[in-house]
Amino acid sequence: MESKPRLLLLFLLSPALLYLAFTGPWGAITEPNLSHLQCSKNRLQSKSSRPSPSVDHQTCVPLHPLDPLTVQEIRAVRSILPSHPSLTIHSISLEPPPKPLVLAWKKGDPLPPRRAAVVAYSADTRFSHLLSVDLASNSVDHHETVPSSSASGFPLATAEDLQTAVSTPFTDAAFNRTVRARGVEVSDVSCLPLPSGWYGAAEEGRRLSKVQCFSHRDTVNIYMRPIEGLTVLVDLDEKSVVKIIDDGKDTPLPSAENTEYRYEELKKRNGEDARPINQISMEQPKGRSFRVEGHEVRWGNWEFHMRPDARAGVIVSRARVMDPETGEAREVMYEGYASELFVPYMDPGEGWYFKTYLDAGEFGMGLQAMGLDRLNDCPRNAYYMDGVFSTSEGRAYVREGMVCLFEKYAGDVAWRHTENFVTGSQIREVRPKVTLVARMAATVGNYDYIVDWEFQNDGLIRITVSLSGMLMVKGTPYQNTNQVPPNEDLFGTLLKQNLIGVVHDHYITFRLDMDVDGRNNSFVKLHMKRQETSPGESPRKSYMGVERRVVETEKDARIKLSLYDPSEFHVVNPSRRSGVGNPSGYKIVPGGTAASLLDVDDPPQLRAAFTNNQIWVTAYNQSERWAGGMLTWQSRGDDTLATWSNRDRRIENEDIVAWYTLGFHHIPCQEDYPIMPTVSSSFDLKPVNFFDHNPILRAAPITKKDLPVCAAVASVDDCSQR
Repeated sequence: MESKPRLLLLFLLSPALLYLAFTGPWGAITEPNLSHLQCSKNRLQSKSSRPSPSVDHQTCVPLHPLDPLTVQEIRAVRSILPSHPSLTIHSISLEPPPKPLVLAWKKGDPLPPRRAAVVAYSADTRFSHLLSVDLASNSVDHHETVPSSSASGFPLATAEDLQTAVSTPFTDAAFNRTVRARGVEVSDVSCLPLPSGWYGAAEEGRRLSKVQCFSHRDTVNIYMRPIEGLTVLVDLDEKSVVKIIDDGKDTPLPSAENTEYRYEELKKRNGEDARPINQISMEQPKGRSFRVEGHEVRWGNWEFHMRPDARAGVIVSRARVMDPETGEAREVMYEGYASELFVPYMDPGEGWYFKTYLDAGEFGMGLQAMGLDRLNDCPRNAYYMDGVFSTSEGRAYVREGMVCLFEKYAGDVAWRHTENFVTGSQIREVRPKVTLVARMAATVGNYDYIVDWEFQNDGLIRITVSLSGMLMVKGTPYQNTNQVPPNEDLFGTLLKQNLIGVVHDHYITFRLDMDVDGRNNSFVKLHMKRQETSPGESPRKSYMGVERRVVETEKDARIKLSLYDPSEFHVVNPSRRSGVGNPSGYKIVPGGTAASLLDVDDPPQLRAAFTNNQIWVTAYNQSERWAGGMLTWQSRGDDTLATWSNRDRRIENEDIVAWYTLGFHHIPCQEDYPIMPTVSSSFDLKPVNFFDHNPILRAAPITKKDLPVCAAVASVDDCSQR
């Protein structure tokens, strides 16, 4: 009876881990047969069913210095590591070449030496290992060990770690008795492996996970049926239960009623949507306007490199935009990606205080990404790119269709003007806005994150993060708000009988290595403030003035946003100026965001100190890549963006990196149940005095002859140009 749940537990692992869960790093791994694939053809989805993949990952070779490791390169790394037999591999990824080598490289040149960065762990010694592998010499030429007694944390969790966490409680008789005492059959239980965070010396020196469980009886949406107050502390290395906490004995199990979210099941129960919306599809009679060669993308006046990454999800590099006047491909950004996420829940109780996740460093955003759902995650005109990652045994596997690229037209206007009365001429000039979107989606347990990099022909880059998925909810004895005592804090919203959606935040910190027209840039703060007019100077009493200041050091570049103390934030190249003398630049344009309200000395906030400000600027250092530190599982916050910024290095006319944190406060509501409608927020990188004039001035309007003709009931290939 007690063996059955262990199989069911695997279904709770995030979709990105299911491949590993069922091929297992804990059993024999058979590498997929990829010999039928071919290397660099674009893949246009013309039907809802998935065609055969068209990339031969067995024979692919890198074409660009920043291309991700290939299957063959991961195999080469694996062949070297048997000399370190006790190591479990937590990640194998490209170690980017030094920046000067990448900038000097031209197409057709030999690639700079290829290197792999390996993060590993030994359960025997409880040491983490950081290795650098030279793929030319097939040797490890740098090997750093990090003991568990150090201030650093542990590497991100492998699928084997998560499987250990969720299966270990079922080997403990006390746990099984506790479950039955709650009136739940052990065979109906699924468990979730959670990082334990860091809260002092008592839990140091051991790799730990806290496990909480749910009933999957009568539902696939197990998150809505928590066994509240039951938490199991598991030692991942000893594969043993350290402690069982059960303080929710009086909390009933929430009902499975109305937890379904699958379309076909809802249709069986409720029939078709009473007010359906006709489907929409964007047609491109002449085909797509962008080209992908390996990992290099060219569209309109943009060119950039893009690679899937196990930790960041996707990394955009070497973003350049063509100047319409000179035809020059001008540097904008050397590299950009989501460096870390912070998700703190706002319930200080025993079963909730530790829920303060660093999703990228603890789980890996790329490792949590599955193939995108064609036609629903991405439109019909999308191109798909695969990710190549490694198991804990160092074997390569392919995550097919992990990233998509598509052109987007939503009826937006790029620019317009109508003239009649003033000039006497009847003028109406309007241009449609078409953009290029690169998208990936990661499912980290209950939450889904959708990250878009959107490129516009006017030179703007918009980075959008969207959230969906399931709330993390809390069981409660209350069935109505009128039962809650006046002075009791629910730490959330009563969503339905016996279920609270707990208040929480999401923060996503992006690392933006801006190289505006070259490596040496400056950070400029343009402060807007009220100016008073002199008596008799003007009928006006006040106006808004702008004070421009070049920031000299890192500490002075820490920015907390405020509506009533507004500023613009420019990254400029002081050595390149326009014809009228303005420095070439890009500005960071915040959208809707949020700031952490936690105490700066609260242990979760120490670990996530990168959220203390919305904007940081640091001196470029190739090793400073992950805002929460390299090793984040149970980290203490001693190696974060805040630590690096404290060095207060010079940043004026230097190679600098901007960091922007996009935030969400989430007070759950009934509409978030049983699955959340997507919410989004974004920020822009916008040219400022970069071009001499509007770069899309000569953009063409759409005319009727450009439109396709489709049959009333069109197949996917039934559109032709009029």
